[in-house]
Amino acid sequence: MSLGDDHGSSGGYGGTGQTRTRLPDSGDAFGDPRRRSSRSLVTVVGVVVLLIAAIAFANRGDGDAESSGSGSDKAESSATAPTGKQPVRSKTGDIATGYAHTEQGAQSAATNYGIALGSADMYNLEKRHAIVNTVYAPDVAATQLPEFDQVYSKESFLEKLGLSKDGAAPSGQTFVSRVVPVGTKVTSYNNSTASVALWYTSLFGLSGEGSKNPVTESWYTTTYQLKWVDGDWKVTGFTQKDGPVPVGRDQRASTAEDMSKAVEEYGGFTYAR
Repeated sequence: MSLGDDHGSSGGYGGTGQTRTRLPDSGDAFGDPRRRSSRSLVTVVGVVVLLIAAIAFANRGDGDAESSGSGSDKAESSATAPTGKQPVRSKTGDIATGYAHTEQGAQSAATNYGIALGSADMYNLEKRHAIVNTVYAPDVAATQLPEFDQVYSKESFLEKLGLSKDGAAPSGQTFVSRVVPVGTKVTSYNNSTASVALWYTSLFGLSGEGSKNPVTESWYTTTYQLKWVDGDWKVTGFTQKDGPVPVGRDQRASTAEDMSKAVEEYGGFTYAR
């Protein structure tokens, strides 16, 4: 994954909501009732506007309600619906291993292996060897390691990114290389091999004061070829292409300090299909 990314030029999840109840200020509790009424009206109007917007967004591009089927049908046919099966049985270092010998297991393996191959650890020799030896089939890892080392150890490549020869960021900066999966699909499968496409967004760059390569967001789809080896799925190869890329929102970029703090404080997940 990282091998194919053009990081030189550009480049372990769902959320939950909270509801808060706001008590009236002491000055409003028994004050002018017109003020309380106007506030209630604003609240109601706001809720209605949000509801209308949500309905319009949900119905956009699909005017045939009957074609969508029942709620249970949607859950069964959804490309991202969880199976409820145990995703992984063990870990090798920080990487989840021991996947089920099923299509779902292959998807879980491709996702978690993709995260490891797209991480900042790939820029450190010792950590890179540990990752490649874990996610790749043994016979493939033996040939892939020299190729990975040649790419990631080039001083010109690392210097262009602003990293030292061991993949470390300059003092006061944080190196960010993180894969955030969106979804997977099986493109082929049999008892011994599988091909799984992983769609994800990638965060890459240096965060900190004076960074010439600020953290940017890119979108890719990487298709992993997997092989069932010694009771687990292992990578034998991959191909990568850009996108699908969503339309960006008009959001203000965070400061370098906020980005560095977020990367350090927010850990990743083990993904399961």
